[in-house]
Amino acid sequence: MSDTRRRVKVYTLNEDRQWDDRGTGHVSSTFVERLKGISLLVRAESDGSLLLESKISPNTAYQKQQDTLIVWSEAENYDLALSFQEKAGCDEIWEKICQVQGKDPALEITQDPIDESEEERFEEMPETSHLVELPPCELARLEEIADLVTSVLSSPIRREKLALALMSEGYMKKLLQLFQAALFEVMFSDDCIMDVVGCLEYDPALVQPKRHREFLTKTAKFKEVIPITDSELRQKIHQTYRVQYIQDIILPTPSVFEENFLSTLTSFIFFNKVEIVSMLQEDEKFLTEVFAQLTDEATEDSKRRELVNFFKEFCAFSQTLQPQNRDAFFKTLANLGILPALEIVMGMDDLQVRAAATDIFSYLVEFSPSMVREFVMQEPQQTDDDVLLINVVIKQMICDSDPELGGAVQLMGLLRTLIDPENMLTPTNKTEKTEFLSFFYKYCMQVLTAPLLANTVDEKKSKALQEGSTKINPVCPDNFQTAQLLALILELLTFCVEHHTYHIKTYIMNKDLLRRILVLMNSKHTFLALCALRFMRRIIGQKDEYYNRYIIKGNLFEPVINTLLDNGTRYNLLNSAIIELFEFIKVEDVKSLIAHIIDNYYKALESIEYVQTFKGLKGRYEQEKDRQTLRLNRYRRDARTLDEDEEMWFHEDEDDDEGEAVEKSRPEEEFPESYGKYMEAKKVKESDDKENFPTQTPTGSFKFTFSHSAGAANGANGKPAASHAASASPNGSPAKSDATPGTLVVKTAMVGLVDYPDDEDEEEEDEEQSPRKRPRLGS
Repeated sequence: MSDTRRRVKVYTLNEDRQWDDRGTGHVSSTFVERLKGISLLVRAESDGSLLLESKISPNTAYQKQQDTLIVWSEAENYDLALSFQEKAGCDEIWEKICQVQGKDPALEITQDPIDESEEERFEEMPETSHLVELPPCELARLEEIADLVTSVLSSPIRREKLALALMSEGYMKKLLQLFQAALFEVMFSDDCIMDVVGCLEYDPALVQPKRHREFLTKTAKFKEVIPITDSELRQKIHQTYRVQYIQDIILPTPSVFEENFLSTLTSFIFFNKVEIVSMLQEDEKFLTEVFAQLTDEATEDSKRRELVNFFKEFCAFSQTLQPQNRDAFFKTLANLGILPALEIVMGMDDLQVRAAATDIFSYLVEFSPSMVREFVMQEPQQTDDDVLLINVVIKQMICDSDPELGGAVQLMGLLRTLIDPENMLTPTNKTEKTEFLSFFYKYCMQVLTAPLLANTVDEKKSKALQEGSTKINPVCPDNFQTAQLLALILELLTFCVEHHTYHIKTYIMNKDLLRRILVLMNSKHTFLALCALRFMRRIIGQKDEYYNRYIIKGNLFEPVINTLLDNGTRYNLLNSAIIELFEFIKVEDVKSLIAHIIDNYYKALESIEYVQTFKGLKGRYEQEKDRQTLRLNRYRRDARTLDEDEEMWFHEDEDDDEGEAVEKSRPEEEFPESYGKYMEAKKVKESDDKENFPTQTPTGSFKFTFSHSAGAANGANGKPAASHAASASPNGSPAKSDATPGTLVVKTAMVGLVDYPDDEDEEEEDEEQSPRKRPRLGS
């Protein structure tokens, strides 16, 4: 047999609880007259002999494992297993087992564990009692029959025995003569289904019977958007609709029916839908004609509405398919041109058409975001960006006429899926993330932010903030629907800040977007102000100094602090959210932002004492200020100590052998150029009696030209000087150590220093003599 999907190995569990291989063959499911039911047959691939013949029992617990194993027990201590070569074959047999048992194929086990006491009770019964005894099928005994059926509903085993009795004795055919009813295949056939509906019209709880048959035959109309020539397909569609009507409308609220009958009915509908989708998918002529009429400008609006609704229902049916079959289904639609067709119909004025098209688009995005992104990037770049599919989606989101913006919320979710980098990591296209995000920010971001920019005032062009004013009063959207739309856009932009680090940062700074968004802090709609605050909080949460400098330069804390002050002592969500923003800055010790807040806004905030956040910020600020002061003092002290070392060097015994001094220092050829420059600077400095201190660079750090090594840093007083910070020493030459040979080293970077308590008095004298700049925080 060439079909490897059905190729299996048969295993049985031995007494030692080990699996024995019984052979390899091909499995099939078919009706076996001798066993009176659908059975699993495995024939050996070598000689065609029968390796397994097992009836699919409605009460047997079958279990699917690891996608290619089906395991079950047929008797006590007799376990069987089929190991499939391919997953597809395992799925096919599993669906057949579930169909027989009336179970959902999505389950991995078909039966719940049976109560052992009940099972033992029935096993002890004599063989003759295996079937339920049925009353004669007569009109006078209908109530007795009904009572019997009701009595077995609580027991799975008794329900099974009743079903066997109904089938073995031809009981259903006899009942059909009383009111033409039958079980599923018979019940829902064209000949019988209306009789079944008629039976269900007579509910004892109702005074008058319902008119379900009248609705199904006269009111409900079957619309063929394109004529269906396949009679079997037409019959399957009619049957599925009517059975769905029975389940949804006619049957009572699920109670005792839910466990048994409704699950079997659901499976029946499920498999019908699978067959309908498969039959339509295989009819390429039918689908091609549907697409042609859908995109034809000459098609009437009513006809196009029917076509779009057909595709919506078609895609909904496809959700019942197995994953591999669903993949094939959507690939078929993509090849036929579903995305270009959606691009046309989503831009139409008909609200029903747009809503149905949105549902279809959601199925496609859920199935494969990459497929949609690939189509979008391959579209010809037209002069009008509005024709791009994503821009059509954004426009529809912005123009949603629903007061609750239900459609806009759905479209925003789809956009977030499309721009989410987490689903752009496909192994087939490693550049998808970079390419698509570049495309999106170039062609689509301006369309998304247009309503935001249109409903805010650029504060840079406004002179509203004058001396003494405490509140900016820009124009802000008061319309509730507009506020909801802006909140949705802000939610999407906040998502971008977290996931599109480079692209969104560039866009925010180029458009000064945060300033415009913070205008919404003045909205009367608190939820919109919170969205604007959340956007800023997400930016600060990135702990990116580029963002921090942008916020500082633009004084962008001002609208947030104004909102906090305007809120007063009210304890609400807005107050808590603003406090949390500053608490985060304090806990994370964001030095540049702390300095900016304290320097510019602390006077307005120091009165807020119901939380310790702002006092904590002040404390952080003072700590950093003290560290900066200490660092500056260290630099100045080390410069003075080095000058003392140089003075001592000149007072050493001039009779020392000059060659010996050379030997004690690093050879001059190692630093000839630096040494020469140093000597020249020394001569110039001999006439300068001023004390020279380290110079401060524009960034706030201190630059040093020369320093001694550890061995040359010990002066006559025994205190090590870590570095020298002057352009040239007052004495004109480096000091010579008594204990260790000195070494002159060229240094261009900032040198770390150590504090020495003994120098405190000297520092005070220096401070009186030479004022210094306060270093900038965060430098």
